[in-house]
Amino acid sequence: MGTVLLQTSHSTDMKSIKKSVFWIYYVIFFAVLNESIFNVATPTIAKQFALNTAGVSWVVTIFFIIFGLGTVIYGKLADIYSIKTLITIGIVMYSIGSLAGFVLHSWFLAVIVARAIQGAGGSALPALVFIIVARFFTQQERGKMFGIITSTVSFAIGIGPVLGGYIAGSWNWMYLFLMPLPILISIPFFRRFLPDEPRRPGKLDVRGALWLAVAVSSLILFTIESQWIYAVVTGIALVLFILRILRVKEPFVAPALFKNTRYRNALVIGFLIFGTVMSAMFVTPLMLSKIYQLDTQEIGLVMFPGAFSAVIFGRVAGQMTVKRGSHFVVYLGLLLLAGSLILVSGSIGGWVWFIAVYLVTLYVGFSFVQTALTESVTEVLDKDQIGVGMGLYNMVSIVAGAIVTALVAKVMTQKIFVFRMNPFLSDTYAFPYGNLILMLSIVVMVSALLYFLSFGKRISQTEDEAV
Repeated sequence: MGTVLLQTSHSTDMKSIKKSVFWIYYVIFFAVLNESIFNVATPTIAKQFALNTAGVSWVVTIFFIIFGLGTVIYGKLADIYSIKTLITIGIVMYSIGSLAGFVLHSWFLAVIVARAIQGAGGSALPALVFIIVARFFTQQERGKMFGIITSTVSFAIGIGPVLGGYIAGSWNWMYLFLMPLPILISIPFFRRFLPDEPRRPGKLDVRGALWLAVAVSSLILFTIESQWIYAVVTGIALVLFILRILRVKEPFVAPALFKNTRYRNALVIGFLIFGTVMSAMFVTPLMLSKIYQLDTQEIGLVMFPGAFSAVIFGRVAGQMTVKRGSHFVVYLGLLLLAGSLILVSGSIGGWVWFIAVYLVTLYVGFSFVQTALTESVTEVLDKDQIGVGMGLYNMVSIVAGAIVTALVAKVMTQKIFVFRMNPFLSDTYAFPYGNLILMLSIVVMVSALLYFLSFGKRISQTEDEAV
């Protein structure tokens, strides 16, 4: 009798949890949107506060730093506390930061603090959403949901600069702070549909989290500022972090996680792929402006089809992951990514809509890789490692966007690639863009090789079941 009641209770909980699926997609859109929506407004903000490029970059940088670190912290907390409580706290904090930034937009220090609060609250959403999917849904359900989540993320990344440029240009950049506020309406639904989880044993290793935060922050600052003091601080903080997790009973990140070779390599692959795509998204508007003389609205028009395609093909990627396995979908995505970058590299200066078509292929490939790679990561983690493991994976991907984009900006500024590498290019102004994009395609190929060495000799569980 007790077993029957337990099964009935579990069935009821699952039906309730599945009602939260729409709100999972809803909140992830607004969380990721804020990663890119402020980028196009930085020139206007710099002009208002009389700031140089380094000064105004903190509007974006502080958000990336806090957002990236927050994904790991919330992931660790989710191993101890109820997801329902954590996601409520995150949404409320995200909204407080948004309102504070809007009200205090005339004070630059307050703008930076507001962006930090946004990052602290917003980071709860991707961290906890991935954990909800990994913890409460079956493998087949996960594949489909990761596909839709990836398409939502890709669309938000792509539409962010377009939407940000329109709002900042038509009204005022301060209204960008209000964009996340619709997320508040999701709170009662999460409170209703997510289960009441008991507090589990464990505690947060604050000192370990602090050393990781210092290491990551200093690394990002080093790539942006090029001051060696940040590199030294990164090294010291990293050593202290490693010593900490090896010595304490309940470390912030269990050392066993890094002993998992396939998980460790998945972190590297995630860093390379996300950094590559974010770099391409950073370089493409510059290239369209410089080579094709397009204005902001025209650039948005060229890039929008790619962002929109992610909505469609992310779902396709999820379905393919279920039917063919993550192994097949990752390879297909990497092929599309590398192919699109190679084609773009040799087409700069030609018909502009060729670029738009290749961007569609780029977004589709990214959707495929992210969907299937995320599923691959969940497959190599033990159940008690899902929280911090997925949090760390998300942090690495997010931080990659900040680090690699900063490196690409320096490469473009220092004119390192001003020579002919691609034989299909003849315009000297196109050389830096074409060469850089070609190098990004090589990074994708390296990622494909690493994936093969890590996962290629093992078929996924889905494929195994199909056999």
